[in-house]
Amino acid sequence: MVRKSGEDAKERVLKEHGTLNPEPDKVEDERFRADDFFDPRDLVQVKYEMLRQVHREGATVSDAARAFGFSRPTFYHAQQALAEKGVTGLLPKRPGPRKAHKLTDEVMEFVRHLRAEEPVLSAEGLAGRLKGHYGLSVHPRSIERALARREKKHRGSR
Repeated sequence: MVRKSGEDAKERVLKEHGTLNPEPDKVEDERFRADDFFDPRDLVQVKYEMLRQVHREGATVSDAARAFGFSRPTFYHAQQALAEKGVTGLLPKRPGPRKAHKLTDEVMEFVRHLRAEEPVLSAEGLAGRLKGHYGLSVHPRSIERALARREKKHRGSR
């Protein structure tokens, strides 16, 4: 089965939810090549079928991992995730922190105070002051983004 190139609605949804397989061309399993039901772009479906082949059809871990475009460690990680959380365990986790976790309200109040006292203080200077006062290592760009969010929020509420 040959899939058309270009992004379709399903691909957009998979991408939006972080479940778009980044390497669908590595899926060599025959079912994913011959049957429209099986979509190599659907990362959750691909991982589930890889696990099913080992547990229900007796495929070896190495063969199944290879046929579905994964490594053996990825197989074992998916197996553990499925056992612990069910199919939702196969959903990819977003990398990194979910928000500016170091730049708490208290820290941002300190930054605003510093800015009020020294308006020309750069983000690098602010980062240095945060390191000295709180022991926090914060990238200057993170500080710039947090200040920009605050400014945008205050402009919107006027």
